[in-house]
Amino acid sequence: MNSICSQSTDSEACKRCKGRYCATKVSLFKSLEESQLKAVTDRIVQKNYEKNQMVFFEGDKSDKLYLINRGKVKIFKYNRDGKEQILYILSEGDFIGDISLFKQVELRFNAQAIDDVNICELTKDDFEEIIKENPEIALKILQSSYDRIEKLESLVQSLSNKDVEARIAGLLLSFIKDFGVPGESEILLNLPLSREDLANYIGVTRETISRKLGSLQDEGILRLEGNKRIVILDLEALEEKYI
Repeated sequence: MNSICSQSTDSEACKRCKGRYCATKVSLFKSLEESQLKAVTDRIVQKNYEKNQMVFFEGDKSDKLYLINRGKVKIFKYNRDGKEQILYILSEGDFIGDISLFKQVELRFNAQAIDDVNICELTKDDFEEIIKENPEIALKILQSSYDRIEKLESLVQSLSNKDVEARIAGLLLSFIKDFGVPGESEILLNLPLSREDLANYIGVTRETISRKLGSLQDEGILRLEGNKRIVILDLEALEEKYI
């Protein structure tokens, strides 16, 4: 990052520098030329959220695009029983609030920081100005929205048709894709969620998910290292569990 930032974190130059650093992480803006990128970063406002702090609530007015610069954010709703149903997890480079940029609506889900999070925000009005100059960004937003719809459809299908073991396997495979670190013969997975959140994600109890993870360990498919660290030993066997 620019050396100016290390001298005065409150300076306008530093804010622009940090805004640029944030924007370059997000897939939406990676194709922009330098002058176009500057138009984005000049409008970015950064905010910090502490672990477990709410970023927004279901029913809030949706008038911003949220770009995840650092940390992870949980997107969820409450079901009829008042329990959380996690929809997806956002991490560095992801964004949310995209569809509402085309039409102002009430948010239909909640967003909560899983750990300490830094988010770059763009208002609807500012983003409309950016899209006028860079219409290809609108297409990228629609592509991202389609990907999320596919994930939600997969989640609904899994909750409806899969047994518990298959749901857990599917969840781990999804996390491997987003957060897995491949090794020579293993995959290290630092889970973004607690056991309780994992259980809420796939609609089971915490005790059930702990028991099933233990069974997968006994089968030699994975190795548990604490509550949030899993080493995948046999990816092919895990994939077979999901089929």
